[in-house]
Amino acid sequence: MTADLRYPVGRFDYAAPVTEAMRAPAIAAVAELPGRMRLAAAGLSDARLDTPYRPGGWTVRQLVHHVADSHLNAYIRTKLGLTEDAPTIKPYEQDLWAFLPDSRLPIDVSLAILDGLHARWTDLWRALTPGQFARVFHHPEIGPATLDAHLQMYAWHGRHHVAHITELRRREGW
Repeated sequence: MTADLRYPVGRFDYAAPVTEAMRAPAIAAVAELPGRMRLAAAGLSDARLDTPYRPGGWTVRQLVHHVADSHLNAYIRTKLGLTEDAPTIKPYEQDLWAFLPDSRLPIDVSLAILDGLHARWTDLWRALTPGQFARVFHHPEIGPATLDAHLQMYAWHGRHHVAHITELRRREGW
């Protein structure tokens, strides 16, 4: 853990090399994310769910909904990368999405999305050949990315947001 409340597990480096040995642990992290998110947010009252994880940050409720939004987009990007030749994917305004009305729903809605989504995504990741991990898509903001790097990023992303919640709970004594 780091002292920076924004990045409790450190920042992700898209340029870092990815090895074949890193795939299985990353796929396991993707598979485990719904349970870890559910456990991190378990038993929180509405008041606590509506508490920002840091000054100026999103609330726990917004974080849970954001992970569902983000991972839905990432799943589609994975499929685009597998089925199209170096597609350009569409970014989205996550900071604006976090304030749309559906981000006020109970978190169980997004936890259910994560359950089904991650079951499918994990199965897809496990079925890929080594050559498929090398497939590329183009992100307008970060440039070309391999599916290998994409997998690592979303394994990190889940740990990152779970840590936002667990670190808030630790700091607040919840």
